[in-house]
Amino acid sequence: MVNLIEAQKPLLTGMMRLAGLRPIDVELEPGTTMHVWAPKHHAGKKGTTISPHDASAAAAAAGEDAAATKKPSGGRRGSRRRKGPEAKPNVVLIHGFAAEGNVTFQFNFGVLVSRYNVYIPDLLFFGKSSTTDSADRSPEFQARCVAAALARLGVARCDVVGFSYGGMVAFKLAEARPDLVRSLAVSGSVVAMTDAVNRETMERLGAGSSAELLMPETLQGLKALFSVSMYRKMWFPDRMYKDYLKAMFTNRKERLELLQGLLDSNMDAKIPAFQQLVTLLPLGNLP
Repeated sequence: MVNLIEAQKPLLTGMMRLAGLRPIDVELEPGTTMHVWAPKHHAGKKGTTISPHDASAAAAAAGEDAAATKKPSGGRRGSRRRKGPEAKPNVVLIHGFAAEGNVTFQFNFGVLVSRYNVYIPDLLFFGKSSTTDSADRSPEFQARCVAAALARLGVARCDVVGFSYGGMVAFKLAEARPDLVRSLAVSGSVVAMTDAVNRETMERLGAGSSAELLMPETLQGLKALFSVSMYRKMWFPDRMYKDYLKAMFTNRKERLELLQGLLDSNMDAKIPAFQQLVTLLPLGNLP
């Protein structure tokens, strides 16, 4: 029987391509690859895979683009500056636990591409991103990988949007790289998931643990996750929920390790003094 969620993916891929985005596999190091939907100008003749040795070329291209924005396109006074991808600000959309990047932001990228260079990474163990080289499962590691992927793509400055787990990764990215992150917009997340915050949140949501809530194994569990993570309640047939469980909740062992790494990394957490503008959007109830 056809999985309805998998059957919709080619349509979503086509919509993203029409919006000017292309899937790119960024090899951060041997054994670690981050899959990113990025503006099509990154997809050159060599294909859609960027290896570590391509980093210098990407950095040079970023420098050329930055220089181009400072120079008029003609010699006449009042002439317009060169138009192109470098003229747009960059925005990075980081997904949560319930789905990979393009599925999470399928209703958002279309309205953003006209004004921004949109980057949608799949965090490690989501979508097509993976690592066989590192045992690190902390949000700091995810943030470092996002930063490294953006560097390979020549992104020197960006605004970051994070949802749920992606919001925690976004906070870590902003804390570690104030030179990269200009501003943050975060929904359904917290700066640090301490044991106390986790326990209080799970009690409020009626879940026994974060794993029970964020890694459901049953139809009822997935419905509970959707009920607290969606601002507007939507009805789906049970067949859709069942197919979603099969299609989206893969790499269960590694994702459970990510949840544990989230708690371990924040045992002695302190709220950092962010240098960026931070906008909190309490549209969901998830941690």
